Amino acid sequence: MVLRAAATVSGVSRVALEALYRDGDDPWRHRSSRYERVKFARTLASLARPRYRSILEIGCGNGELGRHLARRAVRYTGLDAARRALAAARVAVPEGHFVARHLPAPLPDGEHDLVVLSEVLYFLDADGVRDVAEQIDTRWPTAEIVAVNYLGASAHVLDGETAVGHFARALRGDYTYRGHRLAPRYRIDAWLPARGTRGPAVRP
Repeated sequence: MVLRAAATVSGVSRVALEALYRDGDDPWRHRSSRYERVKFARTLASLARPRYRSILEIGCGNGELGRHLARRAVRYTGLDAARRALAAARVAVPEGHFVARHLPAPLPDGEHDLVVLSEVLYFLDADGVRDVAEQIDTRWPTAEIVAVNYLGASAHVLDGETAVGHFARALRGDYTYRGHRLAPRYRIDAWLPARGTRGPAVRP
């Protein structure tokens, strides 16, 4: 496993992530943007099951997608590095469990059967992306995985297309790649655990 010390920076620093929320807890207008509402709906439509035992959302932001995910889970856990985002997420999803963590770091414990990574992979560098994939692979080999990535320039080390490619190549468990759904500005990729299908996950 690639896992490095939590103090190691992978991609965007904690200071930079906190700065995104300097002027408010909704920098991407998740609450008011039609684009975001449609993207959330398409993300939810990509899920293979109506209900889950435990959902882990990595990069939960202010909890606006988490509000929808939590309705489909017995337990919802959100992870983010920005304190202001997490404060908003706790209001949006009062029944949720939240963890403040800057990746790379150990992912939260739990019997997660769905892991969602929405607009977070391209905030990491290649090593950080691989670390996240390898942790999911090792700790929750039977979990469904859904990744949403913006297709435009990210202003970070990786763009969304490159980041999801690193992620897919790092998955070594038994998965069926469900394909991706392209929208003009983002893509949604999904993987289902598939017992008996050995080797790397299908690349996007």
